[in-house]
Amino acid sequence: MRALKSIGLRVGRRLAASVPALLGVVVFTFVLMRVLPGDPAVFFASGPNAGQAEIQMIREQMGLDRPVHEQLIRYFAEIGRGQLGRSMTTGQAVVADLRERLPASLELTLAALVLALGFAIPLGILAALRPNSALDHVVRFVCSMGVCVPTFVSGLLLIYVFYVVLGISPDPTGRIDIFAASPPDITGFLLIDFAITGDWAGWYAAAGQLLLPACTMALFVLAPLARMTRASMLAVLGSDFIRTARSIGLSHWKVIVVHGLRNALLPVITITGIVFSTMLGANVLVEKVFSWPGVGSYALDALLGSDYAPVQGFVLMMALAFVVVNLLIDVLYGIADPRVNVE
Repeated sequence: MRALKSIGLRVGRRLAASVPALLGVVVFTFVLMRVLPGDPAVFFASGPNAGQAEIQMIREQMGLDRPVHEQLIRYFAEIGRGQLGRSMTTGQAVVADLRERLPASLELTLAALVLALGFAIPLGILAALRPNSALDHVVRFVCSMGVCVPTFVSGLLLIYVFYVVLGISPDPTGRIDIFAASPPDITGFLLIDFAITGDWAGWYAAAGQLLLPACTMALFVLAPLARMTRASMLAVLGSDFIRTARSIGLSHWKVIVVHGLRNALLPVITITGIVFSTMLGANVLVEKVFSWPGVGSYALDALLGSDYAPVQGFVLMMALAFVVVNLLIDVLYGIADPRVNVE
């Protein structure tokens, strides 16, 4: 009961502390979109040769004919009603567009994170067991290459090798092949929806489409996860309780996995949350390279078209995602280490 109360207090304090940050993000994004060069009314009025009457009508539809402070007040009122405006590009409400595209981005991000953790944790452990060895240097070199190569470059290289040269990857144009039937929209996650309906042929097709973009994202975040695992394992392996476990005759792998890895995972949990939040907002280039219909490509298209509402909605959603992920990390950290308390 005391633990639940402690977690509740931590969540409440984090939520209260995040409100000013969210307000600041909304105001900053709102003002930034309006100081950028270009007039969205001209863009949506069929170009610079459109008549002034048409441009003025679109400005009134978008609310751009009002003072900036009045536009900001109206935007806060819309947020209070659970609305984020309407996209001039798609003609739909921004909330509906984000709800439709968010599962695609989440599926890509979660798959990439699972792949990254599946490689980063073993590589970090192996590097920590043999510090400054050839294996350690190889692991650090591989991780550095993943960070140095931009995601759009690694994505194009993977497409060239596995699709153009080898021909073993499907056409990198979206979440599913254009000739394949989509599953019923149950959760929005294709892998889950195909599994629920029992369409395993469709599941394998969707997994094939997901593999290359997920690998591209995983390569980019492999370095921080592997380095944190290595550093944390090195610190734990030099601890007194590890020496005690070895002295009483426990097997080598039991000492490493049960006693070492369990205590080394606490910093890894923290960096995993940060990496996940970063991936969710930074997968714009990957989505464009692979024609992935996620929120990142949606926001980029809106930004190029001077469509204010989708960009503002995307930034606000990313800020909320950071808050939620940090709350989850805080709760998981308290569960993993009971010594953590409210203070």
